[in-house]
Amino acid sequence: MLEKVTVATVGAICAATMAFIPPRPVPSKAADAWQNLFDGKTLTGWKRLAGTADYKVENGAIVGTTVMNSGNTFLVTEKEYGDFQLELDIMLESNVSNSGVQTRSHFNTPGFENKVYGRQVEIDPSERSWSGGVYDEARRQWLYPLDLNPKAKLLFKVGQYNHIKIECIGNEMKTWLNGTPVAYVVDPVDANGFIGLQVHGITTKEQEGKKVYFKNIKIKTTDLQPSAFPTDIYVVNFMPNLLTPYEKQHGWKLLFDGKSSTGWRSAKGTAFPAKGWQVADGTMSVLPSEGKESTNGGDIVTTDQYKAFDLSFEFKLTPGANSGVKYFVTLAEKSEGSAIGLEYQVLDDELHPDAKLGRDGNRTLASLYDLKKADKNPRFIHKIGEWNVGRVVVYPDNRVEHYLNGAKVLEYTRGSKEFKDLVALSKYKIWPNFGEAPAGHILLQDHGNNVSFRSIKIKELKQVVSMK
Repeated sequence: MLEKVTVATVGAICAATMAFIPPRPVPSKAADAWQNLFDGKTLTGWKRLAGTADYKVENGAIVGTTVMNSGNTFLVTEKEYGDFQLELDIMLESNVSNSGVQTRSHFNTPGFENKVYGRQVEIDPSERSWSGGVYDEARRQWLYPLDLNPKAKLLFKVGQYNHIKIECIGNEMKTWLNGTPVAYVVDPVDANGFIGLQVHGITTKEQEGKKVYFKNIKIKTTDLQPSAFPTDIYVVNFMPNLLTPYEKQHGWKLLFDGKSSTGWRSAKGTAFPAKGWQVADGTMSVLPSEGKESTNGGDIVTTDQYKAFDLSFEFKLTPGANSGVKYFVTLAEKSEGSAIGLEYQVLDDELHPDAKLGRDGNRTLASLYDLKKADKNPRFIHKIGEWNVGRVVVYPDNRVEHYLNGAKVLEYTRGSKEFKDLVALSKYKIWPNFGEAPAGHILLQDHGNNVSFRSIKIKELKQVVSMK
C-alpha cells in the first residue's frame, strides 16, 4: 500500500451516486461457474505493473520477491472484472513486509501516473494485524481498518497458507479470512477493473528478498448469489444517507433521512430552528454566525433519547470551523450557551484556537472534549472540505469508544474513577454527576461555523444476559 492521500474527488463521486446499487444475482447455471486465474505453471493472463519486484512460478504457486527500493509492485490480470467472487491462498514467509490483493483496480490514468490504485484487501502480518481489511491503494488509504472488527486480527498466520475470499457484487465488497467474515464496505467508486497481487515496496535490508506466495486463484463471475455474513459486523457505507438491508436487519436506523429535519428539534424548544440550519443536497448544515456559540439557530437534538448505542456520522468542516456531536444530553442544566453533554469534538485543529486550549490536546478533533485527547494517526484525518466519518460506541456496561475514519482514537468508562478524575480537572466539574445520565439526546452543535453532517445512523445496544 502507498502512504500518499489523494481523496479530493471522492466526495463528489459519492454525492453523484446517490442510489444504492443492490447486488445483481444471475440465474443459476448447471455448469460450474468457477474459473482458474492461474494455471499453476505459467503467468499467462497476468502482467507486472509499477515496481520492479520479481514474480515467478515455483511448485504450483506464484512467488513474489521483494526488491530494494522498487516501490509497490503488482502482478495484475490482463482482463478486467465487474461483479465476482474470488478465492485464493496466500502465504508470507515473514512478518517484516506486507502484501495485498487488488480488486476493480486501475493503472496510469490522469492523476495516478505510473500508479496502481483501487480497493485492496490487505495482508498485514505486523503487530497491527489488519489482514482482511480494506485499503484504497494510492487514493483514500484505509477504508476498513480492523479496529472496526478486532476479533479478526488473530486470523492470519505467518508461514502458512491462508485462505482469502473476496466478494464484489454491485456496490458491496465483503472479505473473509480463513473462513471468517472480516470486512464489509459499500462504495460507489469503481464498478470494474483488474485484479492484482502485491509485493510491497521495501527500504531496509531486513525486508529484502522476502517472498509472498499465491496459489489456487479462482474466480466466479456468473451464477452469483451474495454470501451471507453470519455475524453482526460494522458496515463502512459510503452511500450517503442510505442503509443496506444487512444494516437494517441488524438494527441500524437513520437519524437523518437526507431530505428533512424529521427526528430533530431545537435544544431550547420543541420545533426545529427557523433559522441557522439548512437541509439541502443530502446534508444538514449549521450556517455561519461569526463563530459565536449557539447565537443563531442554536444546537439541535434528537427527539428520542438513547442509553447504549453505536452512533456513526459523517461530517465536513470548513476552514477554521468548530462544532461537536454530543451524547447523553439531558437538557436539565438549562445552559445559556451550548447544551451540556459528553462531546465528540469536531474541529479544524490547524486553524481553530480551541485546539491549543484545554489540557494536553483534549480539545482537538475526535477527542472527548475537555476531558481526554484523541490519539490520532495523521493518516486518518481527511482534509478540510472532505468528508470524515466519526463514530461513538457506548456499551451497556458504560465503556465508550471514539473512532475517526475507522481508527479507534480513545476509550473510557463513564462513571469510573478515571472518568471522575478527568471531570474534576475540566470545565464540567461544576455539573453534578456530569456525563453519567442513564439516557440522553444526541446533539449537533451550533458553534457559529459552517459545518455539514450526513449519514447519521444509530444502533441501540442491549445488555447481553448470560444463561447459566
